[in-house]
Amino acid sequence: MESETSAIAGALRRREPEILHVLIVQYQHRLLRYLVHLSGNRDLAEDLFQETWVRVLERGHQYDGRSAFCTWLYAIARNLAIDRMRRNNPVSWNEHMQDDEEPPVDPTHTEHPVSELAARHQQAAHIREALSRIPIPFRETVILRFQDELSLEEISILTKMPLGTVKSRLHRGLNMLIKLLREESP
Repeated sequence: MESETSAIAGALRRREPEILHVLIVQYQHRLLRYLVHLSGNRDLAEDLFQETWVRVLERGHQYDGRSAFCTWLYAIARNLAIDRMRRNNPVSWNEHMQDDEEPPVDPTHTEHPVSELAARHQQAAHIREALSRIPIPFRETVILRFQDELSLEEISILTKMPLGTVKSRLHRGLNMLIKLLREESP
C-alpha cells in the first residue's frame, strides 16, 4: 500500500491528467454511496461528489501519501458535506432523507428468485431507514466501518477523533441500530 499511496501522491503533485480519471473510476461508487448516506439526499450527494473531485484536482499536491488515499478523499468529502450542511442550517440532516435511494429490484435477474430479491430489497430498505434515525456521528462511524470497510484507525484519521472515541461511537451506533431494528421487527 505504501508504494501505491506514494505513486498517487507523486502523480497528484505532478498534476498528471490520467491520475484523476483512474482515481474517480476506482473510488466513485464508494464515495457517492458515502455522501448519500452522510447527507441523506441524492442530489446534494452528487453535488458534493463533484465538489470533492474538484477539490482533489485543486489540492492534490497536498496529499503526502502517509495515509491511504481513500482516507484523504473521504476527509475532503466529509468536510465539504459538513460545511454545506452548516450553510444550509438544517434542523436535522434526517429531514433531507429520501426513500428512493435504493435502485429497484430487477425481476429479470436470474441468479436469485424474485421473491428472494424482493425480501433482500425490503430488508435493505428497513436497515437504511433505521440507520437514518441514528444521530449523524454514530451513523457515519457505522457506515464508514461496515459499508465502506475502513479500519478503525482510518476512521480515526478521517474524523480527527481519538481511536477510543471511534470505538465508542461504533459500539453505541451498532447498539442503537440493533435496538431500532428489533423494535420495528414484525
